[in-house]
Amino acid sequence: MTLNIRIECLPEPKLLFGANETGVEPRRVMAKHGAADKSAPRELRIGIVGPAAEVQIARVWLPRLNRMAIAHENSARRYPNWPGAQQALGVTFVIEDRFVRSIDEEKLNLALHNSSPSQKFEDLLEFFDAKLQGFFGDVRPDCIIVCLPDELADMRISNPKLSVREREALERLQREEEQEQMSLFQPTPEELKAAEELRTQAEDLLFRTFYRALKAKIMTHQNPVPVQVMRRDTFLRPDNEGQSHATRAWNLATSLFYKSGHEPWRPADLPSNTCFIGISFHHLKRREGDVVYASVAQAFSNEIEPFALKGSLVPHDQRRDHQPYLTDAQAASLMTDVLDKYEGLAGMLPTRVVVHKTSTYQPEEEKGFRSAAELRVPACDLVWMRSTAFRLIRKGMQEPWRGTLCTIGDESYLFTMGYVSWWDEYPGPHIPAPLEIGSCGTTDIRERARELLALTKMNWNSSEGLGRYPITISFARKVGMLMTELSDNQTPNPSYRFYM
Repeated sequence: MTLNIRIECLPEPKLLFGANETGVEPRRVMAKHGAADKSAPRELRIGIVGPAAEVQIARVWLPRLNRMAIAHENSARRYPNWPGAQQALGVTFVIEDRFVRSIDEEKLNLALHNSSPSQKFEDLLEFFDAKLQGFFGDVRPDCIIVCLPDELADMRISNPKLSVREREALERLQREEEQEQMSLFQPTPEELKAAEELRTQAEDLLFRTFYRALKAKIMTHQNPVPVQVMRRDTFLRPDNEGQSHATRAWNLATSLFYKSGHEPWRPADLPSNTCFIGISFHHLKRREGDVVYASVAQAFSNEIEPFALKGSLVPHDQRRDHQPYLTDAQAASLMTDVLDKYEGLAGMLPTRVVVHKTSTYQPEEEKGFRSAAELRVPACDLVWMRSTAFRLIRKGMQEPWRGTLCTIGDESYLFTMGYVSWWDEYPGPHIPAPLEIGSCGTTDIRERARELLALTKMNWNSSEGLGRYPITISFARKVGMLMTELSDNQTPNPSYRFYM
């Protein structure tokens, strides 16, 4: 049997920055030309909430974002110096006294020593939420830093809202998930971590974490302000341990800039007026007491801010090939909701939609997505991606380049991680693992791979501009985790800024 094998290295997608300059690496281009969004005010007002000691540490450290910092990592190509916020982003970060609120130390200590874990959790949540609500009026900061001591940052309790029957069902599903993941292939630690960021997690409902509960609670208020949760270690870690102050400044400043409502960079190569939609599933507890899946849609386009929408609830036994799926009516409804939201934000419908999924499409899903899309949009592509045991070794010392597309017969493998030429290194300890990609229906798989590669550069929570998964999929679990904290009649805030 003869196999037709083709290996091609796709060009690295370019990003758009200030003065319409383009480049592949955010840090170096922003250091010269600034951020893409020039509508940001000259000053971004940052609020701070936390225990008095943590607040004071943050107040001393944060002004450093406005000054240059020297990077001390070994790789100068990958870790450039931080030029200061004005040079990189065109803004100055300002901390005003009226936007600084300290948690009462006495109340905090009393709550921390409460013998009931559940009551302690709720009291602490209420203390922080009360302080944050005061910022949600007409006079408000652009973004709020919430300083959490280690005890709160790591706090996790068993979900008290679960019945014994529900807990048993979730624990059974958790065991199934772990067995299914390990049965696919022998994964590296990096692959396991990446898989956990995407796959349905029973653990997300079995336990409540303080960090997650606080972010979800903020979204239930009218006109909330996005928050950035910080630990003391971020501020106090010595410059020669782990990331340098310069690298921490790059990542934190980029995240604050985006959460304040401004884009550091945009894709330069994606087609205009195309809506990319990621579909994922997460555990949720329904009011009747059944353990169900909640479907989620994440949407991205050049024309609008990324958004997320909650879809239908799916019974936990509505699975095929060990994966939950949507009926044709559920898929059609979710597609309709996304198109309605897109039209409301952009003022027009997209000319094309592309759906991304981490499992193959069931016939019902194809029928539902296409029927709803074709009523309103000229073109629709259904693309799937998944982890694979496939590996590719280059002759010599270099790993496969990021962007390598290997096609073997009808199967295609895209390396979204690999050797990075502008850094002259591979940012990983193991052999790069590709994504197997395919489509439901006829499409140009090379063009879909180019789009996927461009969408892996859209995570503004890091300034490196690289990721394993496209943005349509990469923040799916973050949305799902926050949704486990919301009641059945609460709708999550659609803006991506609240999930980062």
